[in-house]
Amino acid sequence: MSTFDLESTYLALDRDGGVTELPVGPDFWSKVQQSAAAGGAMVAVYPMKADWPHWEMHPRGDEVLVLLDGRLELILDEPGGERRVRFGPGQTVVIPAGVWHRALVPEPGRLLGITFGDGTEHRPA
Repeated sequence: MSTFDLESTYLALDRDGGVTELPVGPDFWSKVQQSAAAGGAMVAVYPMKADWPHWEMHPRGDEVLVLLDGRLELILDEPGGERRVRFGPGQTVVIPAGVWHRALVPEPGRLLGITFGDGTEHRPA
């Protein structure tokens, strides 16, 4: 057992209860979708320094976002139009599967994400 930083080593949780460490490098996002570990949920901490330059959507599972510090405003692209959700330190938001979303960052911080990332898509903001 060892300690590590969830900003530089993400965790993959498989459907059988196993955990796999996923070191993050420059080609992480292009390779993770091809990994067997991508079939379950991923746990990571993301530094939030600037507004997201893209939208993202997770078609096969909900996403849990916990703001550790800072302030965020999530924009959800829902069937009835855009909805904005502001949240601060310690607050949690669940993004339903299939909902496009992005974030504005009025105050930099860190975001803990638990994401069922299989099939994740991105589009420009």
